[in-house]
Amino acid sequence: MAKRKMSTFERIRRGERLGRRERKALEHCLQAEDPELEIVHPNAAGIDVGNKSHFVGIKPGSCEQPVQEFGSWTADLKRMVAWLKLHGVKTVAMQSTGVYWIALYEVLEQAGLEVYLVNARGTKNLPGRKSDVQECQWLRKLHTYGLLRNSFRPPEEIRAVRTLWRLRERHVREAGRAIEQMQKALTTMNVQLGNAISDLSGTTGLAIIRAILAGERDPRQLAKLRDRRVEASEEEIAHSLEGNWRDDVLFELQQALDGYDFLGRQIAACDVELQKYMAALPSREVGESAPVASTSALQAGPLPQKARAKRKSKNAPSFNLGAELRRITGVDFLSIDGINVMTAQVILSEMGTDLGAFPSESHFTAWLGLAPRRDISGGKVIGHKSRRVKNRVANALRMAAEALAHSDSYLGARYRHLRARLGGLKAVKAMARYLACLVYRLLTHGQPWVDRGSAEYERKRQGRELVALQRRASKLGLRLVPVQAS
Repeated sequence: MAKRKMSTFERIRRGERLGRRERKALEHCLQAEDPELEIVHPNAAGIDVGNKSHFVGIKPGSCEQPVQEFGSWTADLKRMVAWLKLHGVKTVAMQSTGVYWIALYEVLEQAGLEVYLVNARGTKNLPGRKSDVQECQWLRKLHTYGLLRNSFRPPEEIRAVRTLWRLRERHVREAGRAIEQMQKALTTMNVQLGNAISDLSGTTGLAIIRAILAGERDPRQLAKLRDRRVEASEEEIAHSLEGNWRDDVLFELQQALDGYDFLGRQIAACDVELQKYMAALPSREVGESAPVASTSALQAGPLPQKARAKRKSKNAPSFNLGAELRRITGVDFLSIDGINVMTAQVILSEMGTDLGAFPSESHFTAWLGLAPRRDISGGKVIGHKSRRVKNRVANALRMAAEALAHSDSYLGARYRHLRARLGGLKAVKAMARYLACLVYRLLTHGQPWVDRGSAEYERKRQGRELVALQRRASKLGLRLVPVQAS
């Protein structure tokens, strides 16, 4: 049975790009007073979001002034809601302009109106830009005919966790810059402590810096602060601590250390608050399906043992974050090699546990910006283009993919094969997409990931290559004959 061809408007709703002729035809249609299109949202309004005021447009003829301006103060936002309800508006469309839309969105949402938060890129994809009409009227018109797609927003309780986690990430980045400032000050005085120890923010590094700022200058006395786990000897550390002490640079070092200590206290406070909000999240149970493991994989031998347990990240929160993640999500993200508690926390804080807004893993990976954009003409794919998307979950998954470079696991072998075939950047993106698919299956189906080892991946890869060679030989009228062992 032939597949039904989608209409132009169905393709727009799916987010596909239109051809030149289709765009021109749609432009003439939208510019008409009555486009004769299917009305999806009859009681719609459009809002042009601004800093000081918002312009709101409703259906012409509903009142004498279908476009009105409201201030950004809370009292004006409530007056806007009353005006919209007075004229029977049920749904509202607005663009995500800066952070100005957040307060407006919450007021409209609390009033029971259906709010469509639209990405500006979605409106730019539509032809027939507004001419003598205001932005709010243009948004209302597009939303009336269902030509705008709503953005994904996690639930309210997840947004609170997201706010705290993003704040904590900013503190961690600033603490890293404070460490760099301390390293710069030491190097300026030719104190080569960074060449003797690997981590300046560790126990040994901070103890020596505090002793220097307290007035100690004897390299051998400073070297005695060495922690027993440091590989460098006391002699090596003492040799690196002979420098040119300068009062102005020591003041700079003191300022950097004070900033680092302050940020440490801020991070600790964020951990306390984060633990409180995560404890309030409900537990979740996912009906687990049987692990997917082929018969050939079971015959290959026992599953590989992990060489070592996943190390706890130095920047991880002080409480047991892994246990909280397993309780809230109902699954174990850490079973996927390359994903640690920090990556799993980014996924939870940005997405939540309900991925019902994404019908399939293809939709999910496309939203993350990890799937290539295909240009289709006449039913044929004529090109692939990368789409730049700023997404925190996608960035975390890219870092998880890079961590698989030396992993003796199925995923590690897959990443190394992709890197040899595609190159570094494309391999990272492809592997990040695969990890996103595994995350989607975990959260939606409860399907656990079973590591079958790098040897199993190599066996399957060789089998695929053998089938391809046999197919090529058959086309040439040849037959592959295995080499007999002597």
